[in-house]
Amino acid sequence: MKRRYMLIILGILLIGITVFLTVQLSQPESAKKETTTDNIEQQQQEKQPGYTANEQEETPEEEYAKPQETNGEPITQLREIFSEAVQRTIDFFANREANVTALGDSLTQGVGDNVVEGGYVSILDNTINENHQLVAFDNYGKRGHRSDQLLKWLDTPEVEQSVESADIVLITIGANDIMQVVKENFTNLNMNDFTQARETYEEHLQQIFDKINDLNEDAKIYLIGIYNPFLNYFPDIRELSMIVDDWNETSRDVVEQYDNATFIPVADLFASGEKHLFADDHFHPSHQGYQLFARRILDYLTDQ
Repeated sequence: MKRRYMLIILGILLIGITVFLTVQLSQPESAKKETTTDNIEQQQQEKQPGYTANEQEETPEEEYAKPQETNGEPITQLREIFSEAVQRTIDFFANREANVTALGDSLTQGVGDNVVEGGYVSILDNTINENHQLVAFDNYGKRGHRSDQLLKWLDTPEVEQSVESADIVLITIGANDIMQVVKENFTNLNMNDFTQARETYEEHLQQIFDKINDLNEDAKIYLIGIYNPFLNYFPDIRELSMIVDDWNETSRDVVEQYDNATFIPVADLFASGEKHLFADDHFHPSHQGYQLFARRILDYLTDQ
């Protein structure tokens, strides 16, 4: 009974967050100008081919985030935070041309980072290419994407072409699959709902990996794990961490089926719940949070 009560509370919270984010996205243009993150998202939408304001969220051909210039603004901070990792990365990519395709949800799009557009992807870009252009980045992250939508996204011609030429594919996916369960069952939520959805997620993830390998069997695939975004709301509810751990374990199991794939855990980076690691919505990472993201990815890239 207590577990069900906690899950219902979680459901109500998620609905509230969804309404909050929806209101933020639907603000009039004058209000959007006051919110840096919303400006970034709107600019990303308008820059894509064929963008129209009336397109539906489920349409895979809509909004994606292309890498943006940041004029080197965060480079000083990056030097301090990445230290040895920066030099290892430069050495790793020296004397070789590389293409990186980033796919996934709002974490790949960079929602919550009010310093650079593109979150951890842009941080990686600025770090690796600080002095010389060593790596080309394509960022196709889309806010709200679930695993089924990412699978459709891979059929988009521009995404297909990017994956075909990629040496490395970075993926963040799964968090919105969990949120979908809550939104559809929040009046009668139980752990079995998450178990069934996790099995579907596993199937989609296998199909995503198979699709990427069909397009480019030589690409290295890095699946970035899920963190618990509710630490600032319910730090003591054990079920939340259990759900995140179960989904990360499923992701790891899928990755182990593919010789060219690696799982990158990130849940521990946010386990402290430190507020400066989260954006103003207390849900997505802040610029500091994305810096930790990028540092962890650099460590795994250079260890291979």
